[in-house]
Amino acid sequence: MQAVILAAGMGKRLKELTKNNTKCMVKVNGVSLIERMLGQLEKKNLSRIIIVVGYKAEELKNYIDTLNVRKPIVYVENKVYNETNNIYSLALAKEYLCEEDTLLFESDLIFEDSVIDEVLNDPRETLALVDKYESWMDGTCVKLDSHDNIEAFVPKDKFKFNEINKYYKTVNIYKFSRHFSEKYYVPFLDAYSKALGNNEYYEQVLRVITMLDNPQIKSKRLSGQLWYEIDDIQDLDIAASMFADNDKKLKLIQSRYGGYWRYPQVLDFCYLVNPYFPPRKLTDEIKASFEKLITQYPSGMGVNSLLAAKNFGINVENIIVGNGAAELIKSLMSVLDGVTGFVRPTFEEYPNRYDSGKSVYFRPENKNFSYNVSDIKEFFEDKNINNLVIVNPDNPTGNYIPSAELLKLAEWTESKSINLVIDESFVDFADEENATLIKQDILDGNKHMFVMKSISKSYGVPGLRLGVLVSGNKSVIDFMKKDVAIWNINSFAEFYMQIAEKYNSDYSKALEKFRAERQRFVTELEKINGLRVIPSQANYVTVELTGNLTSSYLAKVLFVKYNILIKDLSSKIETGQYIRLAIRNTEDNDRLLNSLKSELGGIFS
Repeated sequence: MQAVILAAGMGKRLKELTKNNTKCMVKVNGVSLIERMLGQLEKKNLSRIIIVVGYKAEELKNYIDTLNVRKPIVYVENKVYNETNNIYSLALAKEYLCEEDTLLFESDLIFEDSVIDEVLNDPRETLALVDKYESWMDGTCVKLDSHDNIEAFVPKDKFKFNEINKYYKTVNIYKFSRHFSEKYYVPFLDAYSKALGNNEYYEQVLRVITMLDNPQIKSKRLSGQLWYEIDDIQDLDIAASMFADNDKKLKLIQSRYGGYWRYPQVLDFCYLVNPYFPPRKLTDEIKASFEKLITQYPSGMGVNSLLAAKNFGINVENIIVGNGAAELIKSLMSVLDGVTGFVRPTFEEYPNRYDSGKSVYFRPENKNFSYNVSDIKEFFEDKNINNLVIVNPDNPTGNYIPSAELLKLAEWTESKSINLVIDESFVDFADEENATLIKQDILDGNKHMFVMKSISKSYGVPGLRLGVLVSGNKSVIDFMKKDVAIWNINSFAEFYMQIAEKYNSDYSKALEKFRAERQRFVTELEKINGLRVIPSQANYVTVELTGNLTSSYLAKVLFVKYNILIKDLSSKIETGQYIRLAIRNTEDNDRLLNSLKSELGGIFS
């Protein structure tokens, strides 16, 4: 068995990174692609490695010489690499294909060792390695039957997104038997090149071969093994996080602050959404208007304020729509002046957007970090604050103040000329129904109060980036409408607000379903040794680790071993070891529960 690596391409999409180097010399976490690949091949029982070079050929060969590879290396040079495609590069190595069984690789791949093992350990002689199609993948796909036969190759121009559940992506790793190369691949390669020229792809030859009655090649499906194809700097960034060592991997993923759809194996218990909303019918309605929405401008602030006012049943002068609550928090905190009071631990976006020198912090001194209106009034009574920010339910603790009590706090703050900011992004999840303060009579009677709501979190549509701020202080709302961009939300978010009211009953049912699942989830968590669950009225719970485990260690173990992402609260809560767990649907929650039982059970049994 030998290996053939195609490494003649220029890698133009990597721009400056390939100005003086070949694509396979680009480094991921300090190790070049070619060094990693050759190191992996060194461990296998191979007779030699044939590398087809082209762009910066001498630089690549000199670089490989420094790697001290023990396996014999044979170089084949494509001198017209800038005028040909990889079908020509492989044709230059066709004599080698006919001499031995071959592992064929493209040099812009990064993969874990088990990927090669999947191919080598399979007794079938000729294989195309494939993986279930995911949104990050690009290039040739295939359709397979139940016997691993390739029914069809699907090139880019024939790709249909409504059929992606049937597609597998070619990994660009193949195993060719000597017989297959000699009797099938090389003769078809010669014929194809003569007929269509050298500016084609070698996979097109396989496409022709699979049309035969007995094509000799089967597919080999991966089952979760990591690999990535690097074409541009975005690919490079993702690969760096996927293939980092265990100590760095979690930090690199977390530093992305979302976009986890690029990591389909990751189960996200960190970011907080509604697991039972939106319903399929709502998303189908948005899909039906996709073309129109993506090709036309959204409306400006005036129209979108009307839509939001309609949805929440208040006057348009009292509401502003934001590109997520984060945009509105930034604008509001710039409007406030004087000394501001905060409760900690809390959602840090508010204190982070304010001058720490003008901030006063109340830290509840009890094991659940719980507090009520009396506690707030007692602490801030003599602090001479001008503004007070309350997140209810609070994040990360889940502490909840009933709406009637909040209205008493509103009376108290008004009597002291204190602006009151209430973030009720999670209030819909509370057991108290209709606890929202977004009601016209409440706003009219409390012009000093501002109520923030993240539609992303409550309604499970974080990708739309929607939030609203309401207040009886029309002048501040008017100022903020001028402060943010006139087109601050996109057409999809606008369309969502246009149709949302039709799904109010679905939303109510989703909340009922959620509350039941929260109760079940918390009950199961409380059965696990080493965990103490803090009562929560939100769509997450904070949990104290009562054993010897640190929160950072548990977060790393869950991610590395189980692909589960949780929130380590060590940066928010300095005393003790705490984690925050989002509450998802039953299936996902059970996966987390079983993982926690596996890890903690071994320690406390």
